[in-house]
Amino acid sequence: MTDPLRPDPLLSEALLPGPLVDDVWLAARLGDPRLIVLDATALLPSPRHDGEYRSGSGRVEWAERHIPGSRHADLTGELSDQGAPYHFAVPAPEALAAALQRLGVRDGSEVVAYDSGGGIWAARLWWMLRSISVPVAVLDGGWQAWETGGHPIARGDETGGEETGGGEASATPVIGPLTPVPRPGMWTGMETVGAVSRGERPGTLVCALPPGGFDGSAFTRYSRRGHIPGSLSLPGRGLLDGTGRFLPAAELAERVCAVLTGEESPVILYCGGGISAAGIALALTLLGREDIALYDGSLEEWSQDPSRPLTTGT
Repeated sequence: MTDPLRPDPLLSEALLPGPLVDDVWLAARLGDPRLIVLDATALLPSPRHDGEYRSGSGRVEWAERHIPGSRHADLTGELSDQGAPYHFAVPAPEALAAALQRLGVRDGSEVVAYDSGGGIWAARLWWMLRSISVPVAVLDGGWQAWETGGHPIARGDETGGEETGGGEASATPVIGPLTPVPRPGMWTGMETVGAVSRGERPGTLVCALPPGGFDGSAFTRYSRRGHIPGSLSLPGRGLLDGTGRFLPAAELAERVCAVLTGEESPVILYCGGGISAAGIALALTLLGREDIALYDGSLEEWSQDPSRPLTTGT
């Protein structure tokens, strides 16, 4: 009898082709016992005035319709450090691994992350899992690509539910050991960011916010508008096409190289809360860059300290 916690040696070859997969690839492999599909959708409405911060779990939306067999990964709940002074903080490696175990991720698993929010939440989960060496990819185009592709849709909670189009309802996760192996240099903090901003250490700060967030012309969720001095602007949404998929490689490289020349190592990415920045991290990884770090606290943490400067305008 096959042990469900032990990968089949006949299936030991890596499953994921890279950091990005498409809906056709995923649909053909939903039955693979190594594959775990996680919906990372969270809710983060635009602020209606400065200082208005609203966020919430996307679990209800997941239960309404999702990829068969997928589970909801709550980035507002156990997949964030609730004791941190800012939202969506990455948990310690052991806590992150424990939360993933409860979703069925274990040694030998490979994960595909998706969302219904433009890909930033899936990219955030991708970066988190990658930082503890869990094999992971993002579904290019997310839920929209799955739905428009005509693939099966499941409805209901994680222990069952109705299915449409021939999909199978999610089963109760099979729990097994998951050993986190942290990868150094993937996260950075406020002191390092400050030193780079002041020119005291090498690196380039890149802000993933939309232009209005970067130049301070739009409302902010935080106490102050603007960007960290010395930052370059590379809006994450500008790297996607009209369907939410990443631009073709040549066009993606052109957009990125208009901001980054390749000589500004390391690249430190931030946004409002370390979410959109993860989308830039995925784009840079697709282009072959490895000198990337993500400032987890981003502007939410930075703006809380009045001694930390912010700049408006372009």
